[in-house]
Amino acid sequence: MTNPLNQPKLFDECGASADDELSAVTRHLRVADPEGLRFARVIRETYDMLLDGQHTGRYRWDELYKTEKTHFGTLVEINLQREFRFADGATMDFAICGVDVDCKFSQKLAAWMIPPEAMTHLLLGLWANDDDGLWSAGLIRATEEVLSRSEGNRDRKRQLSKSGRSQVTWVFKDRPLPENALLRIPPETVKEIFGHTHGTKRVDALFRLAQGRRISRTVVATVARQDDYMKRVRGNGGSRSSLRPDGIVILGQYSSHVAIAKALHLPAPGLGEFVSVRLARRKAHHRDMPSVRLDGDDWVVAVPGLDDRIEQAPALPSTKRQEE
Repeated sequence: MTNPLNQPKLFDECGASADDELSAVTRHLRVADPEGLRFARVIRETYDMLLDGQHTGRYRWDELYKTEKTHFGTLVEINLQREFRFADGATMDFAICGVDVDCKFSQKLAAWMIPPEAMTHLLLGLWANDDDGLWSAGLIRATEEVLSRSEGNRDRKRQLSKSGRSQVTWVFKDRPLPENALLRIPPETVKEIFGHTHGTKRVDALFRLAQGRRISRTVVATVARQDDYMKRVRGNGGSRSSLRPDGIVILGQYSSHVAIAKALHLPAPGLGEFVSVRLARRKAHHRDMPSVRLDGDDWVVAVPGLDDRIEQAPALPSTKRQEE
């Protein structure tokens, strides 16, 4: 519903919001992205674009230059518009359900800088923290009632007041961000991975030392630092070949690989992801451990302390699709 008089947020006699435009935009976003997975993917991709790990080796927010951090908001706005195909707004960034919406990002929750020209308009505010692995998105209309009195900078931008922050309609709040595995692996392990001179050895170390967790292509690219980084994973000379004598398999996004991961109670690799694990032939001491049939034998996840000797890993099921 449009607001031809450009009126600020209305309230019913009980004090509850009666902002039909805000409600319509909220519904639209939740229908377009019920679980917030598309928003989360856009934010993850924006982080990865700025870090550019393949060419820089960077994987942490604090490794970015100040100007790059400032540019994050612009990039995430562009990437959201591409993902959801939002129309251009008449005066604001987007038009959603025919409503002009300004898009803002802040490194602190609800600390968006709101310019004078956004007054009376809806604001789609984003926040994310890669270290915490969380993100949020909320809507609020910029009115005098919700903004701080003091102008925050020379551009006369203002932030939400304490009361204003409590009035944000959170479309998604504290949702998980697709993982940057290099931020979850112990720092000493990351140092060991990057300590190898050659990209091939670094990728081998990644899958040897970070078993049982999802590893994205972006992480592989950051570790390999090579144009043909995916070649370092494949079975024809990549890590799948070099780690097999150590009993380690690398599961990919294929349905047969996902089925193996689920059978072994491992994280299932998603699109563009890998999960490595050392396997052992099933023996009596494994008892009721989950197993999978490969190469004519039953295999379990090798457990340190169970005397699971290192042996060559079984061949994974062939795939009709081209290797990752």
